[in-house]
Amino acid sequence: MEKNMTHEELLVQLAQDYYYSGLAVSELSRKYNLSRYHITNYLDEALKSGIVSIQIKAPVARNFQLETRFKQIFDIQHIAILRGDGSSDANADNVIAYAANRLQPLIADSHVVGLAWGGTVHSIIDHFKSELNEDLIFTQFVGENMKYNSRTGSTRMVEHAASRFEADYVTLPAPLYVINQVVHDLLPEEPALEHCLKVANRMDLLFCGIGTLSSVDSIPAWHQAKDQIFPGVDPADVAGMLFGRPYDIHGHFLIPERDTTVGIPLEDVMATPRRFGVIKSKFKTYAALGALRGKLLTDLVMDEGIAQRILTAKDEV
Repeated sequence: MEKNMTHEELLVQLAQDYYYSGLAVSELSRKYNLSRYHITNYLDEALKSGIVSIQIKAPVARNFQLETRFKQIFDIQHIAILRGDGSSDANADNVIAYAANRLQPLIADSHVVGLAWGGTVHSIIDHFKSELNEDLIFTQFVGENMKYNSRTGSTRMVEHAASRFEADYVTLPAPLYVINQVVHDLLPEEPALEHCLKVANRMDLLFCGIGTLSSVDSIPAWHQAKDQIFPGVDPADVAGMLFGRPYDIHGHFLIPERDTTVGIPLEDVMATPRRFGVIKSKFKTYAALGALRGKLLTDLVMDEGIAQRILTAKDEV
């Protein structure tokens, strides 16, 4: 044992050797030249003082009966409905943690993974276990949401995900919407965008939260130009937003005479083999119902409170 080590440093060292390295009390006794009695007492002290925190994570319970109903009604193969009421923060955390755990092996089997933006996606990335995957690329597949000062912006999201896997990433340095038809049609030919769009067209997997029109309204530039971005679209008809595009309660994308979204074409997004969605808010019930009806996602994670709301809404609209 180092002579200049403080008592607190000793507790940290003992705890690391015991909990991380798996050394037995007898081994610690020899290493630090302390009695087993003192070792045991010090480990107890580390626990009581907060130096060591033990967290027990019980497996999240799923409602398999409700999952079966959803598979029958909506013909969705990959769905997970967790026990919970759809309202508490604890339930939302369970949804995020479960989604991250379910996504991790899918990402490991992928070469190109597309990311949307938002708090849900950011929280999922935070829950990923760090691992090395040098053959993996994270990519944007639509343009910037203009939240440059936010951790949940588009560019920062792919960087954040790539850092978890020590993987590569590519970004799409263009706005999410361009209303000038000529500019919109010529942008994909720009060298700064061309590489990212080619990579995005090879996506094996994408994951996202489910949005609503309020996500557009929350960004001043889009809110002010909403009538130009979605000409002829009645906001009352919009149930949700996915891949930068609005859709109705029946899952039909409400694309005006021209698509102002910058990114790979919608048909290419829909050709992505796994489109993984996560819903953790009861306020997105109708958005989730529309996505399910339109088969816009191949995978969906939610809790049973939200699932019950979706079934109720299905019979109403």
